Amino acid sequence: RFILKTSPDESGSYGKFPLNTKSLPTVPDPNTIKISAAEFKQFQSWIYAAAGINLADHKQALVMGRLAQRLRHYHLADYGEYFRLLTSGKFPTEAQIAVDLLTTNETHFFREPKHFDFLRQHIIPAHPSGKPLRVWSAASSSGEEPYSIAMTLAAALGERQWEVLASDLSSRILARARTGHYAMARAESIPREYLTAYCLKGIDEYEGTFLVDPKIRQRVQFMQINLNSALPQLGEFDVIFLRNVMIYFDLPTKQQVVARLLKYLRPNGYLLIGHSESLYDVSNEVKPVMPAVYRKV
Repeated sequence: RFILKTSPDESGSYGKFPLNTKSLPTVPDPNTIKISAAEFKQFQSWIYAAAGINLADHKQALVMGRLAQRLRHYHLADYGEYFRLLTSGKFPTEAQIAVDLLTTNETHFFREPKHFDFLRQHIIPAHPSGKPLRVWSAASSSGEEPYSIAMTLAAALGERQWEVLASDLSSRILARARTGHYAMARAESIPREYLTAYCLKGIDEYEGTFLVDPKIRQRVQFMQINLNSALPQLGEFDVIFLRNVMIYFDLPTKQQVVARLLKYLRPNGYLLIGHSESLYDVSNEVKPVMPAVYRKV
């Protein structure tokens, strides 16, 4: 252990660190700190304003579990102190860190496979040849969905013009998605022919993992986008996947988010949502084609 020696100030301390370590404040273990009802309501309001996420009242344990590490990082005694730090503006990156931690990212390759069957059997064959097919995975999480889309397009269209935009609120999860590197257990839901054609098996220190082939990764553009705010200029899409994210929104937020996205969906384009979700009372700009598949009118 090395100690940087300087001249002590009048208080008998070197710099900002007291020589008597017994004078350091004792901070409780963050794992033992409980969040109060008032503190939880502050985080509820904050994440709703930041991301449109409606945290249910029974999510206190989730908030504590996700944010305890930030209390530990800053040596804070309670969640009220962390909230004041978060909203003080003194730490500009802390808001993104908190959003990343409070955002649930659960997904897997070819989740809800009927959507990929519909893409392969109906959307791709009907698409005009010579025109790029553009698909947006609007809640891409750790990359399994956009890579599943890309594999489906690559198998059907080969080198013809197609592209996939993958967006998410979480910068942390996007960084992970860009690598295209996954545990081998995640490959179980990938069709065998796609796994062989578009994935590389890890060896040596990478044994037990696989990598999405660069020829697939280079066709997927990842971008951080908050669906709860004004969207950047993205161009027009033929298909938008908005799956398993609206379950975290209340009705007004659903209406606003869908309206924003539909501006980027071409006429007769398809909007795909999660099978546990509904567009009832959300939008009259689309008509159902099959469960969880809508077409813009």
